[in-house]
Amino acid sequence: MGQNHTKMFEARQLTSSGGVSHQLATQIHATLGATTADAPTDGSVLPALWHWMAFPPTAPMSDLGADGHPKLGAFLPDLGLSRRMWAGGALTFEAPLHVGDALTKTSTIRSVTEKQGPNGPMSFVIVDHEISGSDGVCIRERQDIVYLDIPDTYTPPRKVPVPENATAQRDMPVPPTLLFRYSALTFNAHRIHYDLQYTRDIEHYPGLVVHGPLQATLAMQMAVEIGGRTPDRFEYRGIHPLFAGTDLTIFGTRQTKGQVDVAIGAAEGHQTLQGKAFWEET
Repeated sequence: MGQNHTKMFEARQLTSSGGVSHQLATQIHATLGATTADAPTDGSVLPALWHWMAFPPTAPMSDLGADGHPKLGAFLPDLGLSRRMWAGGALTFEAPLHVGDALTKTSTIRSVTEKQGPNGPMSFVIVDHEISGSDGVCIRERQDIVYLDIPDTYTPPRKVPVPENATAQRDMPVPPTLLFRYSALTFNAHRIHYDLQYTRDIEHYPGLVVHGPLQATLAMQMAVEIGGRTPDRFEYRGIHPLFAGTDLTIFGTRQTKGQVDVAIGAAEGHQTLQGKAFWEET
């Protein structure tokens, strides 16, 4: 596409209004929360990463692409590549959000970079988000998005073994109903999460793909359990697709008083997502 053309997308900005109501918090809790705890109520502190459900995309049906995503061009650029994925990101938590708060998200495209990967062209789009509540900016977030062409066959990336000496780990099933609920909570119509025929025939994955943000949220829950509170910073990246139908394992490893490493592992024994949580010394 050319550097001059891609640079025209940088600094593009979008402001969204949203929030997590008591009803939505109850639905999130029913999907992701601990069964031993009560659902958050109005005014409760919003658990970390639940803000991802606060700003659902509202593109009409006529503006959805063949993959179920909103068509590109309105905010995210159309780079001529047919697959795009949430590859990772980083967040800084400056103040808590609360259930029932009116929230604002300001999104800015930081950079658009084109590269030649081992299987063809690829592009990286980095988007910065500022999530604000009544106390001002509460979360600063970097979102990494990768654009690729859909390959003719599925070729898995290199497998990274799961951690051997984790401080804590927990298994959980990943049925298609979990993917459906998370798609509904985020209003995400990407078909690889619920349409098995499309996933196999068009995008050539062997099974329904588990959302990267869902995995990151589960990893964050482990980090909070070990660290005792929401971290000050959290970074994560997807390293291998995870497919529904088998159990996953959540790993947490305390490295120092101020750092916990987290990972999601597939039943086959390799990692699918890695993350690091950091707490400032107090």
